[in-house]
Parts: sequence; structure tokens; C-alpha cells
Amino acid sequence: MPRPILPTRRAVLAGGAAALILPATARAQSMRMQVSFDDQSVTYRLFDNPTVRDLVSMLPVELEIRDFSTNEKIVHMPRRLDEGGFEAFDDETPGDLCYFLGWGNLALFHDDYVFRDDLIRLGHIEGDVAPLLHKGTYPVRIQIL
Repeated sequence: MPRPILPTRRAVLAGGAAALILPATARAQSMRMQVSFDDQSVTYRLFDNPTVRDLVSMLPVELEIRDFSTNEKIVHMPRRLDEGGFEAFDDETPGDLCYFLGWGNLALFHDDYVFRDDLIRLGHIEGDVAPLLHKGTYPVRIQIL
């Protein structure tokens, strides 16, 4: 009777690691967040990093959104987020969703901005930035879709 071929320890560990990674990757590619205020709504496709995962763990949440400067809306979070998603970037684009390290708030950019080692990019808007141009301070609901 032939002896059965058993997988090596390395093969078992690699298979287990792949099983853990693939679902996380699939989730990250489809993770979407909706921000709704007044009669406006925007949806963001989220990246996969520790800061995003910490943000998602807080959702849904109801806070306040307001205009800041001439290029963004901000939302102050109930607590600081994990900063492990920090990575420098140089392709800033209106529609980016970022976490501002200085104040611990979300920054929803609707116009040009500059990365200065103080932002963690969390995602990018799906569609137009026009809803973010709606001026004022409003209750906001942030949730995963």
C-alpha cells in the first residue's frame, strides 16, 4: 500500500495565510462608505490600511460636517484613529478622503490640496464632488454600504 503524501508544514502555513489574506483583499476592494448630510450624499471607495479599518470599526456614526478653508469639508471624530495607514503620496486629487493627523478629523477634499506629511489618505469619491460644495454646518451620518 503506497504511503499517503502529506503536505509539508510550510505548505500548510502558506495555505492558511492565503485563506486569511484573500478575504481581506476582496473586502478592501469593495469597501464603500457613504457620507450623508442635509439633502446631500457622497460615496467613497475606501483603501485598505489600518487607519481605514479603525474608521470602519466606528461606523455607523452621526456627527457634524462643516466647511473648512476653501477646498474641504471636515468631520471631527469621537476619538483619534490608528495612524498606521500613513504613507506619503504626491498625487493629490479633489475627491480624496483623508485623515488629518493634527486635529484627528476627516478631510473631504472637493478642490486642490497639498500633502504635507500631515494626512493619511483613506479613499476616493465615487462620482462628482458637487455635493461637497453645499455650504454650511449639518448633522452627518457616515456608514458602510
